[in-house]
Amino acid sequence: MHLLAAKPGLISDGSAAVDLGQTPGEIVFLSAADSELACLAAAQARMSEGAPSLRLANLLQLGHNLSVDLYLEKVAGRARLVILRLLGGQRYWPYGAEELAGICRERDIAFAALPGDDQPDPELARLSTLPTEATHRLWRYCVEGGVENARNLLGYAATLLGRDEVWREPMTLLRAGLYWPGLDMPGLADIARGWEAGRPAAMLVF
Repeated sequence: MHLLAAKPGLISDGSAAVDLGQTPGEIVFLSAADSELACLAAAQARMSEGAPSLRLANLLQLGHNLSVDLYLEKVAGRARLVILRLLGGQRYWPYGAEELAGICRERDIAFAALPGDDQPDPELARLSTLPTEATHRLWRYCVEGGVENARNLLGYAATLLGRDEVWREPMTLLRAGLYWPGLDMPGLADIARGWEAGRPAAMLVF
């Protein structure tokens, strides 16, 4: 079967087998959300020098069964902890979820299958090998979102591997509020200090 090498910036439609070309890492995180993967990458850059290595992969690149087999054998199957965040439940990625859970059990790899939204998923919970408390905490970090929660997720994940890493419980982020680069939960007065006198100011809603 013809095998394609993954190219940066391109997402496979799953019709062809793709080799992501990653090397093994201690922690593997799989998600279909690029924003989540980017957040984790930013958080990894803040980790201490001795932090576990991290590999990130978009599930959209792993639509073909052979792509899954390759990734499991070359990367996920050599990890110490695998986290799968799956929107739509097991039926969204049935072959991958089943094979990933199987290889983690076979090789005694810690595995957390997390819902991709804020609703519990008993099917995914049954695939996980981590204790319920650990899986729930990892899920909460993802649900709340943000780089700081991603940083604490990686810190907590490191402790699951026996590392001495600082972490805090998941922090609830505002669903709405004001934003200014570099300020933590600013008020209007805090933002106004950054305005230039006599210059117009525009508010962006996002």
